Amino acid sequence: MALATVHLMRHGEVHNPDRVLYGRLPGYHLSELGYEMAERAAAYFTARRENGANIVSVAASPLLRAQETARPTAQALGLEIDVEPRIVEAGNRFEGMSDVKKRLRDPRLWSLLVNPIRPSWGEPYREQVARVMEAVSERRDRAVELGGDGAEAILVAHQLPIWVTRLAAERRPLAHDPRRRECSLASITSLDFDGDELVAVRYAEPCADLLAQAANLPGA
Repeated sequence: MALATVHLMRHGEVHNPDRVLYGRLPGYHLSELGYEMAERAAAYFTARRENGANIVSVAASPLLRAQETARPTAQALGLEIDVEPRIVEAGNRFEGMSDVKKRLRDPRLWSLLVNPIRPSWGEPYREQVARVMEAVSERRDRAVELGGDGAEAILVAHQLPIWVTRLAAERRPLAHDPRRRECSLASITSLDFDGDELVAVRYAEPCADLLAQAANLPGA
């Protein structure tokens, strides 16, 4: 059985002065800090390659912020960016709203909050896990075809789909407090496989020292 790793990287900070929950809306690009985060992630993966990692592919969500985050890493590694729609941001009924916390005082929105376990305001957690893991499995197998034993693939995605996939991988409940997600901007959640079996989950924050400067909206 071949060993392989799939890295799920979250995008960098987005230019969002109105603090909109942008979800799948088009046109939201990285801020200056976000571009710095993307470069930092590229340096992280370049160092991995220099230390022997066999990174053979880079793919990203079709959303602009993910594509922009993936670009420096792909360039540094000499790889093309594949578009992977299965790792797109979660659907959310609050998409396009600003100051969502204040808007939740409106009784007309309370029906969206009745089931936080599903959740009732957006795409079910289990559906997010299913689509992301389908992409992970295919990208893992393709990495092994390209690079053999120990090959690695990078997928640049979004906080919520990455986080619930990690919860599922670690056999934890999918319902959670968004404020407690361990999936910071430009962070890397790595899934290690032995054949089809997930054997380890690892987490790294190449941009830990930049996070204090960032505007970070839960679900963004």
